Amino acid sequence: MVQRERIAENVYSFQSEVYAQVTAGAVISPNWAVVIDTLATPEESLAIRDFIEQELSLPIRYVIDTHYHADHSWGNCFFPGATVISHKLCREFLEKKGIPALQRAKEQSNLYHNVKIVLPHITFNDGGMNLRVGKKNLSLIKLPGHSGDNIGVLVEEDRVLFASDAAMALPFIVDGDFEDMVNTLKRIGKMGLENIIMGHGDIVLRGEIDNYIKENLAYLSTIKKSVRKAATRKYPMDMLEAITVEESGKSRVLIGGLAEELHKRNLIALYKQIYGKLPEGSPDDEYDYYEEDETEEEE
Repeated sequence: MVQRERIAENVYSFQSEVYAQVTAGAVISPNWAVVIDTLATPEESLAIRDFIEQELSLPIRYVIDTHYHADHSWGNCFFPGATVISHKLCREFLEKKGIPALQRAKEQSNLYHNVKIVLPHITFNDGGMNLRVGKKNLSLIKLPGHSGDNIGVLVEEDRVLFASDAAMALPFIVDGDFEDMVNTLKRIGKMGLENIIMGHGDIVLRGEIDNYIKENLAYLSTIKKSVRKAATRKYPMDMLEAITVEESGKSRVLIGGLAEELHKRNLIALYKQIYGKLPEGSPDDEYDYYEEDETEEEE
């Protein structure tokens, strides 16, 4: 159910086989461990805990939430006794948005019946935070764009960055900001990294990082041009609806096949960010593109 990979000495990544290739991580010290994010289902979060507590025989002292979205933070409750750390905005968003979103999810599915929101116990501001784990130093840094609270966790000695959803196979800005995402990607590209663990998708290796950054910046540039062109039309939504993810430079099979859906939502969100309103569709278009999507907290 969960793919596990050893990235460096005492550094692990975990990837879901159930939902959108979402990832989590762990850094191990001689006496305790830090978990970076939880996964999409209770069973997957428990699989991480079992590996550390049973196979490695270590307690989990800290859980770091990279942002408030469900597939990264709702598993906090399965690490009892751990201290949860996040950016201050993550705690605010979990309380304001996460709690009601979980209630809606419970009404729709039994999957979350034993899940409860555990708010972070320690928060930090935009200045970041450092955490010593054995011989490794973890640097917690803000990487906005996907969401306002998104942070990354840099394992300094290994130059491994758990970038969370600041790095995805397809940039996703619906709950974030276009310019923040561009600036974050440029910052990541200058960090001299060995590996990037994306929030969704496979690990980006050192020799792939430059191309990865260029591809994602090119995608963002392309959709911005598309949105500006659509804005010149009487019904911008009609044009945006026709713009595929492939012609924007990305494959539809990315992120477990969700790329096309996320791409369409990117276009609408970017139009709203630039023009302050939703793109208008023609009167004969019966599909409601703006119906509230409760999965926003999950990507």
